[in-house]
Amino acid sequence: MSPSAITPEPSFKVTPIAKSIKNKTDFGAIAEGLDLNDISDADVRALSDAIWTHKIVIVKGQNDLAPIKQWELVTRFDPNATQLHSHGDVKTFNKNGGLLSASREVLGIPGAENVRLIGKGYQGEDHYGLKDYMIKKGLSHDWHGKKLPMEEFQSGISRFQRWHIDAPLYDRDPAWFTTLRCIRRPTQPEITVRWDDGSGYSLKCEPGLTAFFSNTQTYELMTDDEKAIADHSWVEYAPHPYKWIGNCSGRTNGLGLENEGKELSLEEIGEFEDRKVKRYPMVWVNPVTGERAFQVHGICARKLFLRSSLEEEPRVIDNMEEIRAFLRSIQERVLKPEYLLLPKMEEGDIIMWANYMLMHSAIDYPIEYGPRTMHQANIGASVGPADMGLFPIPVSS
Repeated sequence: MSPSAITPEPSFKVTPIAKSIKNKTDFGAIAEGLDLNDISDADVRALSDAIWTHKIVIVKGQNDLAPIKQWELVTRFDPNATQLHSHGDVKTFNKNGGLLSASREVLGIPGAENVRLIGKGYQGEDHYGLKDYMIKKGLSHDWHGKKLPMEEFQSGISRFQRWHIDAPLYDRDPAWFTTLRCIRRPTQPEITVRWDDGSGYSLKCEPGLTAFFSNTQTYELMTDDEKAIADHSWVEYAPHPYKWIGNCSGRTNGLGLENEGKELSLEEIGEFEDRKVKRYPMVWVNPVTGERAFQVHGICARKLFLRSSLEEEPRVIDNMEEIRAFLRSIQERVLKPEYLLLPKMEEGDIIMWANYMLMHSAIDYPIEYGPRTMHQANIGASVGPADMGLFPIPVSS
């Protein structure tokens, strides 16, 4: 199933998420009337189009969803894709995951290994075959260069962990969609999320949620000159990028890295194949709505190729401080409370999002609030960003 035009009205109900008058987000919907254990091909297509259209869809009432059925749904969204999680099998992920595998425990669900258990704390006597399992490395609030004092964290102060897209950015293309099923999470007490970057921004939310912002809105906030550059420019990511930044630390608002010079050299990264290094356009196009998203994963960007037209010779930026300053000046415009959505997930909900249109971040909380249990699954796309941009990436890059 490849991206296509919107299909007829679905048999299930889709309703936009209600928001406060101060919230400026233009995405998010709730789907009701589906049983994902038994979903028709027509409803899979309609659900796919709903995700592209609304960017986030929360499917209610999936308490009895079997893990293998979650994986089957993911493969039905993109049946031409290699039948493997976008980050590969767990062994490969743990070997080359660098920052990602070092900062958390990720386990495959027995019998459905491409569905990953992510969370925090004790997972119960028998969680789909995982016996008495305690996740000791779950969410994290300590990735930032400027640390949040532990006494503040224990009092209910937290930060965005790391704004990102779910993308290996080497070898496999990122998944069109990520699916995250809520098995269990604490709902109280409230936590306060602080930017701690001098902006003074903060917000309050329930623990165990995921925050999102839309990169179509990022694009809309750009000037015409900036859009012209973004529309014609591209990014080259580092080989094994999360290994490359494995020693780096993030900024306090979770967006981007501190300039510490701790990236590995290509020699230190080890073996890699240049043909597997990813070069993507800065702007990705929604295949259903035609919207443009400024979709650059800044923590992994190793080179920028900037130009304002197809005929112009690109200016190559490979200085990390310059790369980060360029991206930060654009992306921080949308990193404000009014542009963020933290969809409330109830136990049994499964949230699905258009990974090519958004960025998201986990938010840590004190373990005393209770365990968090989520099932995450996605699949490396059969049609990637290089084919969903506005121009083909020059071979000579």
